[in-house]
Amino acid sequence: MPRSVPPRHWYDDRLLEHGHAPGSPERGELDRRVPTGPAGPGGPETPYQGGPAGHGQDPRYRGGGPGDFGQEPPSRQNRVGANQRALHRHTKRGQAGRPRRPRLLRRLLSHRSVQVMLVALVIFFGWVGWSVGQALTAPGNGSTSTRLAEWARDHYLGPVVTLGEWLTYQAPKVGGKPQFSLAAPTAGAGQAAPRTGGALTPDVPAQLTSPAGTPLAGEGQWRVLASVNGVPAIYGTYLRPDSVHTSYVAGIASMDQRLLSFQLRPGAEDPGRGNWGYASWLPPNSRTGLLATFNGGFKMDSAGGGFYLNGHTKGVLTSGAASLVYYRNGRMTIGDWGHGVGMSSEVLGVRQNLKLIVDHGAVPSSVDQNVQGQWGATLGGGYYVWRSGIGITRDGRVIFVYGPALSVRTLANLLQRAGAVEGMQMDINPAWMSYMYYKPTPSTSDPTPVNLLPNQPEPTNRYYSVNSRDFTAVFAR
Repeated sequence: MPRSVPPRHWYDDRLLEHGHAPGSPERGELDRRVPTGPAGPGGPETPYQGGPAGHGQDPRYRGGGPGDFGQEPPSRQNRVGANQRALHRHTKRGQAGRPRRPRLLRRLLSHRSVQVMLVALVIFFGWVGWSVGQALTAPGNGSTSTRLAEWARDHYLGPVVTLGEWLTYQAPKVGGKPQFSLAAPTAGAGQAAPRTGGALTPDVPAQLTSPAGTPLAGEGQWRVLASVNGVPAIYGTYLRPDSVHTSYVAGIASMDQRLLSFQLRPGAEDPGRGNWGYASWLPPNSRTGLLATFNGGFKMDSAGGGFYLNGHTKGVLTSGAASLVYYRNGRMTIGDWGHGVGMSSEVLGVRQNLKLIVDHGAVPSSVDQNVQGQWGATLGGGYYVWRSGIGITRDGRVIFVYGPALSVRTLANLLQRAGAVEGMQMDINPAWMSYMYYKPTPSTSDPTPVNLLPNQPEPTNRYYSVNSRDFTAVFAR
């Protein structure tokens, strides 16, 4: 009676794992399955072990002596070969039973809906690649990450960018000391070529008290950054912004308009191309008498106002918007558009950005309200980030403040502390912050830029190449 074969669904797979052919017995299995027969040489109820040694383990050789065998038992080599051939047949059957991927793929691609979806995906990703490529290769000096973030915000992916910034945002630490000396920068850093006929009496700002409490060495003390005809025109100093974030430092510049001329420069991307009358950078032939440069405001679609220069406008000059107004005589002022400042034949340029944060010498309560919505989206949604602001004093000095770990209120407080009676926030976040003063070396026509804050992320020569955002250039009169 032929032996039974265990079910394939579990037994064949187990045999294959151990190198046996499906349907062949495992080692020792026949010993368990051989039925008892009539009494033989080994005694009653004992399987007959006649014939060559080990033949009793094969049911084909049961029952007789050596003479009863019709054939010699297969050798071990033959049994192994049979097992391997059976294993090969089983493997081929298993492979043949599997679905063929190429045929399935061809059937899938033959569907009209699938073809339409593939074409749509190719077009979509092709457009995305082209658009991102345009953003990465556009004129300007932003980093790759900055350009990608700007592209995403311009294409309705602002929440994705904000989420990424929120996940990577690290709040400024509490306490500690600054990482650089507040006794810098060195006094008498620059001397512009003479441009005025008579000498002016230097206008030296009063020393500032530190919001952090007891001042560190050099904190709040003004040092000359640039001069005109030997008269100090730009002073600079450092202040810690508050008594909590004592390891962070804000840079402050105070500029004398009697000796300086201010020019509004357009950005290559914002406001973009136009007949502005000025380049979006400072070419080599336009640097004579250059003393300082600083950043502009938000992108125009987020600034809450417009941009005007040499008779051309981007956006709309909005009533009530904080406005930086540039006049044809090189002077500038700050105010609430339509309520103190407005358009006239003497206005050469206007840069609007949000609302005033210092108004008639006071800091309005609005600086603490709806910070994200009213004062700009910050990295990680934090309140204390890199910010910049500009103000004007009662006697006409221009104040510029920027630095890390600033809230809108601490920025306004610093402007107010430096004497500003009108002030406005400019751009925020580290990729857009900069204030550089210029040393007249190797010559006054090719000055060397120096960052006011040593930890400023933007390079010193930022405006010596095409710049994507608007900025202000300050020249000696």
